[in-house]
Amino acid sequence: MASFGKKIAALRKELKMSQSDLAKQLSTSVSVISRYERDEMTPSIDVAKKLAGILDTTVGYLLGESDQENIFKDPDMLKRLNDIEGMNPEEKNHVLFTLDAMIQKIKLKNIAAL
Repeated sequence: MASFGKKIAALRKELKMSQSDLAKQLSTSVSVISRYERDEMTPSIDVAKKLAGILDTTVGYLLGESDQENIFKDPDMLKRLNDIEGMNPEEKNHVLFTLDAMIQKIKLKNIAAL
């Protein structure tokens, strides 16, 4: 798995953005961006949020919580997750149990199709 700095560098390059461009958008210096990318310095949480926004990804991806850079960008999925999070524990457990069962059924179906 790529480090925080390597992910920043890769995303910046995908966007055809220079370190100078990123530094300007982040209101910092090129040397700070360079140090982030070399994993010599770690940004604050607020800066990491700004970086994620500028680089069109999530803080979770940058921190290695997910290998998928856009997993939480689907607004419909986020709405559903927020709805589930707002439920009482019993309702939440029922929904997650049902969801887990459906996911398992689909996985088994796909394995059987192989």
